[in-house]
Amino acid sequence: MKSKIQTEPNQKISNLVWFGSKPNQTNLNRSNLAYASELFREEHQARGLSTVSAAWGVGLIVGPAIGGYLAQPVEKYPQIFPKDSFWDKFPYFLPCFIISVLAFTVVIACIWIPETLHNHNGSEESKGDAEALENGSSKERTVQKNENLFMNWPLMSSIIAYSVFSLHDIAYHEVFSLWATSPLKLGGLNFTTDDVGDVLIISGVALCIYQFFIYPSVEKACGPIGFARITAIFSMPLLQSYPFIAMLSGITLYIVISIASILKNIMSETIQTGLFLIQNRVVEQHQRGAANGIAMTSMSLFKAIGPAAGGTM
Repeated sequence: MKSKIQTEPNQKISNLVWFGSKPNQTNLNRSNLAYASELFREEHQARGLSTVSAAWGVGLIVGPAIGGYLAQPVEKYPQIFPKDSFWDKFPYFLPCFIISVLAFTVVIACIWIPETLHNHNGSEESKGDAEALENGSSKERTVQKNENLFMNWPLMSSIIAYSVFSLHDIAYHEVFSLWATSPLKLGGLNFTTDDVGDVLIISGVALCIYQFFIYPSVEKACGPIGFARITAIFSMPLLQSYPFIAMLSGITLYIVISIASILKNIMSETIQTGLFLIQNRVVEQHQRGAANGIAMTSMSLFKAIGPAAGGTM
């Protein structure tokens, strides 16, 4: 039976944006995917889950941008933050404070998010079992309740692919800012933190436009997996071009690295959204929470390795 909470695609979108905008809260993001799959009917899930992954991706992009703009404010904005003040003693307090305020607003917003879990008492369950027995579907109900998710190969294969890609994605985000701010003699771009923030903000805006308006239509035409495969193939030569981009200079470098960053983040979110859709479509509705929990655990293990691996290499 379909959940009563399912609505039209334009409703409850704000809930997903609020909840998905916290990139450091991995468990919230995975819970949000299960929430979105409950909230939208299957024909609208591409739009719903693309909203979640867009919010997540924008958080990954805007988060470093906030740090780049607001870190060391005494050096960047001396007319507002005087030297030898509190801000000079704690140069990284301002971005941490701003992020904490945003996190607090998300907690407040959660008050108005409706619950999708429907608890039924014993009499309702007995009545449902009696109806199933009368309709000859009791065996099917038993199989659905006892199905082992670890034996669901479409689910497990998508989780494995997503976990490996999560390691790749988090390593990229770890390395990009370090590479961009490194001096030219080390193969970097010699960008300031403000320059990095500009590139990431541009990428975030482009990602929002793509996920909200372009991805749902393309997914309907190509399918989530087919489209994800295409973008995964093109992402490899894109990343291999980064060392050659470092040879550019001036406005040409700024334009090319901005385009490359936009394409990389669009491709990443395309792959993740496609895998999200598969993970939620290959299980029964009552198993989506557990399936996303397994995916979250696996993803967390790989993401724990990503920053260390990326920073070391």
